[in-house]
Amino acid sequence: MPKASELKKNTAIEYNGNVYVIKTIDRSVPQGRAGGSIYRMRMYDVATGNKLDETFKDSDMLNLADLTRRPAKFSYSDGDEYVFMDNEDYSSYIFNKERIEDELQYINEDTNGIMVVIVNDSPVALDLPANVDLDIVETDPAIKGGSATARTKPAILSTGLTVQVPEHISTGERITINVDERKFVSRADSK
Repeated sequence: MPKASELKKNTAIEYNGNVYVIKTIDRSVPQGRAGGSIYRMRMYDVATGNKLDETFKDSDMLNLADLTRRPAKFSYSDGDEYVFMDNEDYSSYIFNKERIEDELQYINEDTNGIMVVIVNDSPVALDLPANVDLDIVETDPAIKGGSATARTKPAILSTGLTVQVPEHISTGERITINVDERKFVSRADSK
């Protein structure tokens, strides 16, 4: 049983008799408390998809749910349904767009390292790699000598995500993005 402070995004826990997948975790340290952090977690019920916002102290013990992670690759979308194919047994996992909306900003046909989180034989979440490579479809023109400064400019990526990039990066380049921080890491290696 891990403490609330040890939990990560996309972890499945048993709470109040239901299984929830943690989507976001915000940590805060209130003034006047003797070093105790507070963790605000947004969770979604595996069975119903209902949202639950809950607050835990860093020392609260929580039960992990029995889950499986399967390597998968994005296959295709059909309306609001997105289909991922298991890399090992080629079975399909179907997700509603609403359930994986945040993750879709980092996924294209080339994205490797995607894990499907399965609880009670049902796919409930996607676990993305730490970094993904995406193409820039629109940004201001590159500024010569821009690499000598720390100034940035917005860039729209092939998935619709907008991130800040250094001034020397231009439209059409492939870059690496840190998924957790939503930040530019580096230029990506060519395909």
